[in-house]
Amino acid sequence: MADSITDAVKFDRYGLVPAIVQDALTGEVLMLAYMNAESLRKTIETGETWFWSRSRADLWHKGATSGNTQRVVSISIDCDGDTLLFTVEPRGPACHTGERSCFFRSL
Repeated sequence: MADSITDAVKFDRYGLVPAIVQDALTGEVLMLAYMNAESLRKTIETGETWFWSRSRADLWHKGATSGNTQRVVSISIDCDGDTLLFTVEPRGPACHTGERSCFFRSL
């Protein structure tokens, strides 16, 4: 199953795809991160979000150290196949600053 899903995704030249994470209950956008094929497969297999850290060049399981994991409710792909949308049940804040959402600042 994971292969058929990853086959539908158009990863960029670096092998990444943007992943928008949204609270399944409230609809609030919690964060934007990037995934590669491996992190997408791990997300599907475990039911919790995994991402690719561009700064560390490594996989990270959201909440592995903080305990603020995200249980995946649904995965959608946009019309072009180049962006993913995850609805999740967050177990704690999404932002590394401790804020509920990474989008807590206004311009």
